[in-house]
Amino acid sequence: MQLNDFLKHTSEWLKGTGPNSDIVISSRIRLARNLDKVPFPHWANKKQSKQVLDQIEQAVANIDFLKTATVFRLADIGNIDKQFLIERHLMSYEHAQKTDSKAVIIDSEEIISIMVNEEDHIRAQVMQSGFNLFEAWNIINRIDDCLAKELAFAFLPEWGYLTCCPTNTGTGMRGSVMLHLPALVMTRQINNVLAAIAKLSFTTRGLYGEGTQAQGNFFQISNQVALGHSEEEVIENINGLIRQIIEQENQARSALLSQNRAMLEDKVKRSFGILRSAYIISSQETIELLSLVRLGCDLDMIRDIDRRVVNELFIVTQPAHLQKIEGKKLSPQERDMKRAELIRERLNK
Repeated sequence: MQLNDFLKHTSEWLKGTGPNSDIVISSRIRLARNLDKVPFPHWANKKQSKQVLDQIEQAVANIDFLKTATVFRLADIGNIDKQFLIERHLMSYEHAQKTDSKAVIIDSEEIISIMVNEEDHIRAQVMQSGFNLFEAWNIINRIDDCLAKELAFAFLPEWGYLTCCPTNTGTGMRGSVMLHLPALVMTRQINNVLAAIAKLSFTTRGLYGEGTQAQGNFFQISNQVALGHSEEEVIENINGLIRQIIEQENQARSALLSQNRAMLEDKVKRSFGILRSAYIISSQETIELLSLVRLGCDLDMIRDIDRRVVNELFIVTQPAHLQKIEGKKLSPQERDMKRAELIRERLNK
């Protein structure tokens, strides 16, 4: 598979299916693993890092479960391609820096992604559409078992899996859920919700994870601690929290509909109109307007656009995607024009 093939494919997490998909965009389980008796990536020299990459690549080749996966060595791809993978949530921004002896391994459906030599030797993730953490865990648990047959992991009985960051030690697992919470933002309840989340030892990030701010009313919520809890316990704890947030968002949506329906419908329809007619539009404005259009689709205010189309527009209107679609580097103004053109085409079909 080539990187350009992904342009013809809808990422699993963008399909708009799965439980509670009107509020929960995606569910992700990530596992951190390191090879035994090998320095962690930040301490390894070039020779050791290359040996790790070669060893993991060979292990993946031996696993039938990953037979549709492709290895992309980061030293062999350009900056736009790296940003393209970040925009699709297939690797982190940090992984794109200092790309020697690094790779990302991606299956054909974009459900599985394995970063090699990021903060840990292995950062494997599985993403599912909607509120579906246990299904993501079932898949990644099988991958982990297969990798463990091929590779010796750094593990101590009293500590569990050893990781670069102490908060990941133990199961090495991070579960996260991407939520769309426009009603809680509009009703100004979101700050209270985020404060309560922080007190429960969960962390909230933006659309692109660590170091990013919330945009388009998207909030990524994940556990902070893996030590001392089983994987199932961590997932149950996240699930319990997410169910409460879903209920709060639904209540906020009901309140808006009963008390300010005209105002809400005006915002939604104005946003839809701008997106369908604009000839120049920034990335920031796009994501804010699409958030309102997505809410309109969920509340049946907009009936002729599928949620999946709106979800895809959040990603394909990002800078690297626009340049991949156009097949060349674009200036900021050219991107704003191409973005508007693409949105008009998709929403006016």
